[in-house]
Amino acid sequence: MTPNLMGLLALMPMIILLLLATKQDVSSHRISNKVVLIGVLLGVVLNGILPEGWGFNSQIPGALGWWVALKGLVVGMAVFLPLYWLRAMGAGDVKLMGMVGAFLGPNEVLGAVLATLVVGGVMAILVVLWSKQLGLMLQNVKLMLYGSAVKLSAGQAPLMNDLPVSVGKLPYAVAITLGTFAYLIWQRL
Repeated sequence: MTPNLMGLLALMPMIILLLLATKQDVSSHRISNKVVLIGVLLGVVLNGILPEGWGFNSQIPGALGWWVALKGLVVGMAVFLPLYWLRAMGAGDVKLMGMVGAFLGPNEVLGAVLATLVVGGVMAILVVLWSKQLGLMLQNVKLMLYGSAVKLSAGQAPLMNDLPVSVGKLPYAVAITLGTFAYLIWQRL
C-alpha cells in the first residue's frame, strides 16, 4: 500500500463521521455524542497503531502516535471552548472539533480551525444577507460590544445570549466539515 493511500484511508473514518455529524446538525441542531466518541476513539487508535509518519495528510503520511492524537483532541476542543462558554457555539461543535484534532494532531487541527472559522464567518454573512437581516445583525454586534464592555467593567463574563433578537442559528458542523475538507485539500496542493 502506498503511503498516500494509507493516509487517505486513515482519514476516511473522519470524513464519514464529519458528514454524518453534519447531517445530524442540519436536521436536528444536535450532534450525537456517539458519533464524536467513535471518531475520537478511531483517531487515537489509528494514530497509535498505523506506521509512523508526519500525519495522515502530510508529505510523509503516517500516524503521529497516541499521545500526539490526544494532544490534538485537547487543542481542537480548547480552541472552541471559549465560544461555548460565551454560548456562541454548542458543546457538540466543540467535541466535533476535538474529534478532528484526534485524527490530525495539535498542529494540523489549528489549520482546520482557522479554515472552519473562515467558512463559518462566510456562512453567517450569507445567511444574514439571504434572510435580509443585515441591519438586525449589525445592531446585535453593537449591543454585544457595548454590553460586553459594561459586563467586563463590572467584573462579569459577557454572554452571547444577552441579545434581544437572534438573526438565526447555524448548524456549525457544516462549517467544521467544509473548513476541515478545505484545509485538507489545501495541504495537498
